[in-house]
Amino acid sequence: MSLNDLTGAYPERAAERDRWILARRPPRDAVDPWHPNAFLLEEERAESGEIVSVATIFLTNRECPWHCLMCDLWKNTVTESVAPGAIPAQIDYALAELRKRRSAGSEAASPADIPIAGSDRGQGHALGSLVRMPALRQIKLYNSGSFFDPRAIPPEDHAAIAQRVAAFERVIVECHPALVGEPGLKFRDLIETGGGGRPAHGGVIRGGITQRHAGSGLPAAPLRSAAQAGDPAYNAVGRVPSRGGIYGAMYNPCVPGPTPDPSQEGNVSGASAAGLSSSGKAERGFVAAMAQRASPDSADVGGCGKKLEVAMGLETAHPRVLEKLNKRMTLDQFRRAAEFLRRNDIALRVFVLVKPPFLDEAESLVWAKRSVDFAFDCGAAVVSLIPTRIGNGALEALARRGEFSAPKLATLEAAVDYGVGLKRGRVFADLWDLEKFSDCETCFAQRRARLQEMNLRQIAQPPAGCDRCRERAG
Repeated sequence: MSLNDLTGAYPERAAERDRWILARRPPRDAVDPWHPNAFLLEEERAESGEIVSVATIFLTNRECPWHCLMCDLWKNTVTESVAPGAIPAQIDYALAELRKRRSAGSEAASPADIPIAGSDRGQGHALGSLVRMPALRQIKLYNSGSFFDPRAIPPEDHAAIAQRVAAFERVIVECHPALVGEPGLKFRDLIETGGGGRPAHGGVIRGGITQRHAGSGLPAAPLRSAAQAGDPAYNAVGRVPSRGGIYGAMYNPCVPGPTPDPSQEGNVSGASAAGLSSSGKAERGFVAAMAQRASPDSADVGGCGKKLEVAMGLETAHPRVLEKLNKRMTLDQFRRAAEFLRRNDIALRVFVLVKPPFLDEAESLVWAKRSVDFAFDCGAAVVSLIPTRIGNGALEALARRGEFSAPKLATLEAAVDYGVGLKRGRVFADLWDLEKFSDCETCFAQRRARLQEMNLRQIAQPPAGCDRCRERAG
């Protein structure tokens, strides 16, 4: 390959972008298709306000068919589809190892001292200290692509996977909006029945789609994927959708009315009250609000009371930047996929990049805020803010041309402050490798602890930072 090929500008034509991105990749890591490439334990705030323990497994499987400009998840993938049975074996291995960690030095029925990871989408690394965590309540099955891509996760393994995760209150998988459709509905029913039988919610399964809430007025779910709906140009082989119809932005169904005043303290359910700490009225107000939204009367709206949660990468609401990221997705297609999930009682988590390529620092904060707004308008229960990380070859090439630089820690902090302040749902900062975005060793630990506290409490925290950083910011 010529020097010009390696140093040339990022192509304007979508057809040439795959080649440009692939040409700049470093070698992928060696992985075992019968073992997950990573697994860890996290703690996260649930809709109820409780802090729950989450098992996160990074599955090894075939690379995603899309070649997004910012992605480095392909490093831990294989080039061919894994054999049937490999994914259940990976889950068995990871859960067995996590159980060993939890039970080491403690009684089987009691919480164990275990490391807490700070990452949502990336491979998190443990904090240096050990903390007490409650029993495992949720599980994330992240596969560096789309869980419902049949070339990545064999569909014949879905029942076996469901059997292994059915005991968890929430099962979180990730998926490109183009692949959100009937397979997700079948998997939703499988995890609600432990791999087979009638759905736990009492609905009737018809053709793989559960007809819930008869007479509720909700439209029937389409048999095609959300991306295919109204899109005759959908490419079933390459899974690349064309531009489709337009759906209006959706309100967040988990927020039926105005956000309660932060000082209110009533109507906390027993389960939520058990998770309360003595952290003040603001936190109690948040828990009260979320408990009310998650009450039995509202258990089937938004993310509240759902068994399955699908995480989708919005990345950015900036239309032009989104198109240049090579994700092969429009904002309209994202809306349709989000609405499909909402109508079928599947919770939505949204990944938003903080400072994607082609935006300067000030622009990136503006668009991070707009992206959070867009995600909640689409019904997101959770928004995860992920600082864009260098390391995939393509971003280094853009950096050399002045078209990308990593975000400053202050930009992530400001985006989190904005999102948490909205009180439209939970907003998490991805803390993996956070030190890479800080240029001050003096106050980094304090600023990281503040973001971790906001992740867990979902209320604003006093600004953190040393005098030098405050002077520079001022």
